[in-house]
Amino acid sequence: MAADIFDTVGADFSVLADTRLVYVTPSPGRSGVGDYAADFLEQVRPYFKDVAIYWMDSDGDETAAQVVRSVRAIRALVRRSAEQGAVIVHFEQSAGSLAAFWGSVLPRSIPVTATVHDAPQPVWWPFKTRTLMRHRLVHHGVHYPFRFAINAVQRRVSKGRVVVTLTSIGAEKFKERQPDSYPRASRIFIPERAPLRPLTERPLAVGLFGHLYKGKGFNHIDRLRELLDDDIEIVVAGRGTEALRSSPGVRVLGEVNDAEEDAFFDSIRFLLVPYSKDNPYGNAFPASSAVSRSFAYGTPIICILDGSLVESAAEGGALSAPGGVDDIARRANEAIRDDELLRRLGAEVAHLQAERTAANCAVPFLDAWTRIRQGRPPA
Repeated sequence: MAADIFDTVGADFSVLADTRLVYVTPSPGRSGVGDYAADFLEQVRPYFKDVAIYWMDSDGDETAAQVVRSVRAIRALVRRSAEQGAVIVHFEQSAGSLAAFWGSVLPRSIPVTATVHDAPQPVWWPFKTRTLMRHRLVHHGVHYPFRFAINAVQRRVSKGRVVVTLTSIGAEKFKERQPDSYPRASRIFIPERAPLRPLTERPLAVGLFGHLYKGKGFNHIDRLRELLDDDIEIVVAGRGTEALRSSPGVRVLGEVNDAEEDAFFDSIRFLLVPYSKDNPYGNAFPASSAVSRSFAYGTPIICILDGSLVESAAEGGALSAPGGVDDIARRANEAIRDDELLRRLGAEVAHLQAERTAANCAVPFLDAWTRIRQGRPPA
């Protein structure tokens, strides 16, 4: 289990009290990374003297000019902060976040750390500007043939740097790809939510949840509907899913927040996770914010064994489906009426809720920052 990565004997993070944290992150509401960052920031903020934040409002849809302006603004913020005393600069880095990668190229005298959300790369397409993405062939023509050179640049940027991934397998793969870096593993924290009905009292339904884009598995809805028992409804929710159509046995809610999100999870017994992060550039090993949100509501998952989902399946609250989407439907048909199994999975999710609090998941970061300030070797 992940509890070991949160353990610190006699932890003392007081050295951070005279340190400014410069925090570079996507804005909340744009993506799961930005939403995660807003909550994470509130957890670590009290340990620092103060926090200077650079919110990236155009993250994931940047023009070249916006990237340049952001990088200059980040460097200016870091320079001003360093002139005022001790500083640590932390970046939230994800697959298509250009400014968060190029902005992290700072003088070696500045201590820089990062959360790498899509290990084993800090960024997968470092030139993916808005204009380039309008021409998919050009986008891949720029990135795919030169991926070895791009990887070499990322190894150079990551050399000697402490990074934190949100899965253990992500840390392992990052070390393989960036051998001169110091990756550490944490977990994506499970947010606090009001308790819902027991699983056995919820409707006979399964859910698909998350931001609508390729790789999230929404393209498998028709196949799942074909294979699931007729009395099992599929409920779909998440940012962008309003573009999908409801059909017999498939109910599409679109984006849900607050009470609507509560109602969505209260209406399902399992979240289906047919996510695949395999692509021609290599497999990614991110944590799933959708899975974390599902666990927050006491809802177990049924997932394929791809990327970091292998780790999720082994750590509890999950049924694995090694046979892919067809196997997900088979497991759902078998499990959704099994009250004993539902109670066992619910207990496993409750254990994860107690283990993966925001306070616990912040410990690997706080420990790494403390070591940096004390001049100790990265653990």
